[in-house]
Amino acid sequence: MSQESALQLAQVIKGNQEGLVDELILATKTKAIRFDKVAESEIRQQAAQLLKLLESNIPKTTTYNLNDGVWAETKQLLTEFSQSRVKQGFSPAETAGLIFAFKEPIFRLLRSVLADNPQQLADEMATTTILFDNLGLFTIEVYQKAREQVILRQQQELLELSTPVVQLWQNVLALPLIGTLDSARTQVVMENLLQKIVETGALIAIIDITGVPTVDTLVAQHLLKTIAAARLMGADCIISGIRPQIAQTIVHLGVNLEDVITKATLADAFVIALKKTGASFSSPLAV
Repeated sequence: MSQESALQLAQVIKGNQEGLVDELILATKTKAIRFDKVAESEIRQQAAQLLKLLESNIPKTTTYNLNDGVWAETKQLLTEFSQSRVKQGFSPAETAGLIFAFKEPIFRLLRSVLADNPQQLADEMATTTILFDNLGLFTIEVYQKAREQVILRQQQELLELSTPVVQLWQNVLALPLIGTLDSARTQVVMENLLQKIVETGALIAIIDITGVPTVDTLVAQHLLKTIAAARLMGADCIISGIRPQIAQTIVHLGVNLEDVITKATLADAFVIALKKTGASFSSPLAV
């Protein structure tokens, strides 16, 4: 890209910012699923900021490589733009589409200015395409990273919600498990259980696996690690919810549960827990 070409594009943007924003809004209204006055105001502000930065930065470089330090402020604006779109539930296509929508009105302006110079017009349109394609692709890249962070955070929150530790009685905790146990979830299970043991000083923890569909070697090992960690904290564990199919599986796998109390139902495990703590059904939940 020549310096002359950069100056020409910057000049076109400088003299037509308001019109370009208006055309962007018009194009967005015809395509966006959700568009209200708040969204319009936000888009107008962000579009005006972007055009002002482009007008300022384009003449300072002969490359549209966004890794160039000249584009740092522009990238920051697009980062904030993409992250806000993730939170609002927009798709990557809708997010990048707002950037790509600038190309057609700018092409139209270039054609009117350079109608007598076809070669320069072709060069200008090519470099403009490169610039806005790079800007649009950058917004998609940022969008994907921001979306991944949201998904990871949601997964962590779901893990927390899916592994509640409840106090059934004084010195007795219950950890009902539903769904498949994997390494990540087991770590959350262990952390939640140990934290609750510390908070309550519980002596017995009932791990109920009624809602666990299958028990394989990996799941069994996860359970044994959780039980061992609880014992180190001074609490014994009882496993409840051992259905006939799961009992047969555990036997076939050769998993050693000889030193662990197991019961078929949570109710049976609760009775055992009360006996081991010396409590009665008239005892209060906590002192």
